Amino acid sequence: MAKQRQLKLGALLHGVGGGTSMWRHPDVLPDASVNIEVYKHWVRKAEEGKLDLIFIADGLYINEKSIPHFLNRFEPITILSALAGVSKNIGLVGTLSTSYSEPFTVARQFASLDMISGGRAGWNVVTSPLEGSALNYSRKEHPEHDKRYRIAAEYLEVTRGLWDSWEDDAFVRNKESGVFFDSGKMHTLNHEGEFFSVKGPLNIARSKQGQPVIFQAGSSEVGRNFAAKQADAVFTGHETLEEAAAFYRDVKSRAVSFGRSPEEVLIFPGIGPIIGSTPEEAERKYQEVASLVTIENALNYLGRFFEHHDFSQYPLDEPFPELGDLGKNSFQSGTDKIKQDAREKGLTLRQVALQLATPRGGFIGIPEQIADRIQTWFESEAADGFMISAAVPNGLEDFVDHVVPILQDRGLYRTEYESDTLRGNLGLSVPENRYTSQKAVSSRP
Repeated sequence: MAKQRQLKLGALLHGVGGGTSMWRHPDVLPDASVNIEVYKHWVRKAEEGKLDLIFIADGLYINEKSIPHFLNRFEPITILSALAGVSKNIGLVGTLSTSYSEPFTVARQFASLDMISGGRAGWNVVTSPLEGSALNYSRKEHPEHDKRYRIAAEYLEVTRGLWDSWEDDAFVRNKESGVFFDSGKMHTLNHEGEFFSVKGPLNIARSKQGQPVIFQAGSSEVGRNFAAKQADAVFTGHETLEEAAAFYRDVKSRAVSFGRSPEEVLIFPGIGPIIGSTPEEAERKYQEVASLVTIENALNYLGRFFEHHDFSQYPLDEPFPELGDLGKNSFQSGTDKIKQDAREKGLTLRQVALQLATPRGGFIGIPEQIADRIQTWFESEAADGFMISAAVPNGLEDFVDHVVPILQDRGLYRTEYESDTLRGNLGLSVPENRYTSQKAVSSRP
């Protein structure tokens, strides 16, 4: 009898919020983005709900128009390492850029987090959409979109190669014989490629989950191919069930074309549930947060997706301006959708800016309504799981306390962790060390 498919859940920990103004709400600590006690509370709450993972996003460039959370926040690897010490089962996933870092360093960082946490590390591989990032890394220009993905593909090849530097039983540590390691099980990478030259080996062994779990979030054509070929899980965002299901089918079919099983790539749409004891209470929570957003903040938020373009120069109540290729080298799939929606729906600049800055989403209502919608998306194969963000204060707490028990009662979600590794809880196999695998093949008669 086939095992019933189980829902996966993660939580995006976003300090004072992912928008422009939630920090102003009376129930939000205004220093939450750099308050370690807040993050400890969140990871404990997420683990109480048996969530698969918590996720820390990142970016490398700010200016005076950046959202408050981005202005003053923890670096992902640092905060995840701290959170490893206050959790036991939950996965610890962080964003790190392949465009502005070195593979050897990043391989060490994630391997260390993986070892510290006992096999719970995950890496959200990004290529950095913000063009200003180049100015912080002594670069004259930001690599163009498709080149960034070529860099990322080779980068991931290098880091995965470095993570296999040591076979799993390489460290003998025999005090009597004086043998610390088996030299035949240490491997030098000697990579020479288009962008990187890395000798190796890495100076840390594999954890018990083998390698950190690879996440990816690109939705452009080249981004989907990269995710289907390389990622273990994909973060995405869709307004409708139909859009989500189409993305799900597309990425899974691309994975098959690359010789992978569809089950090897998990799809996680992001949602911001707003939960009330009545529909009216849920609506009130949304309106409280939405009312804090000024049109000036909304325009600044919109501008971030278009290379920090100044939208204040356009009339607010006329059709959304024609921007040509602006945004193509930053958030390509996102800016394409913004322009397409504005054009097809005849939206004004004011409408576009406010809709983006105060997203309502379809996951608003009483707990049963949220659970129903999650179940519908899951059973319609529009998602393998969901990334939960706090669209209103205490959003994570409300979800864990009121929605997770319903999903558990329906048999859709675990009541206890299956594993103490991220791969184990996600149902992903441990990648065999490539050198151990090669030896097994060569020893066959």
